[in-house]
Amino acid sequence: MTKQEKVQFVINTLEQLYPATPIPLIHKDPYTLLIAVLLSAQSTDARVNTITPILFSKADNPYDMIKLSVEEIKAIIRPVGLSPMKSKGIYGLSKILIDKHEGKVPQSFEYLEELPAVGHKTASVVMSQAFGIPAFPVDTHIHRLMYRWGLTNGKNVVQTEKDAKRLFPKELWNKLHLQIIFYGREYSPARGWNIENDVIFSTIGRKKL
Repeated sequence: MTKQEKVQFVINTLEQLYPATPIPLIHKDPYTLLIAVLLSAQSTDARVNTITPILFSKADNPYDMIKLSVEEIKAIIRPVGLSPMKSKGIYGLSKILIDKHEGKVPQSFEYLEELPAVGHKTASVVMSQAFGIPAFPVDTHIHRLMYRWGLTNGKNVVQTEKDAKRLFPKELWNKLHLQIIFYGREYSPARGWNIENDVIFSTIGRKKL
């Protein structure tokens, strides 16, 4: 199999398994998606989805969010982990959105990545899923699978993102990154991995890990 044939096999298999790609984080607009993605760092989508309804019932926009104190935000989001850093980030970015962006989430990698607690991956998710702008957010699932499939050298997420963008058609990025995440969780997890159930690895993966 050539690399291009491997890439096409991945695309075809994921499209067959996951024709629909609902965003796994509860949100209703770019702001609530931004907050949910920020909260998901080193946590699970399922856990975040138990907390965001509580948080958003009190503040689902930056104007209401800054009416809460950092301590109040921290108390609500504590179950998702890293609450001291995340609460300061949520309060700080909400204030910046009001002061610099008229309370709206900017459609710009540059402006998003200037916000507290917002890194490139979070910005990429917001750009792709809130605004439909092509991006390829690389999380631990995508990083792991791209390496297992022999499509990147696995050195770091920056290189994995470059390789993903180089190999996969741009018009598929926004859907494909979610499809890979879904596949990783179901068929190619970090722990408890059953290679026999992993059709993509069995077909195109590295011969030796």
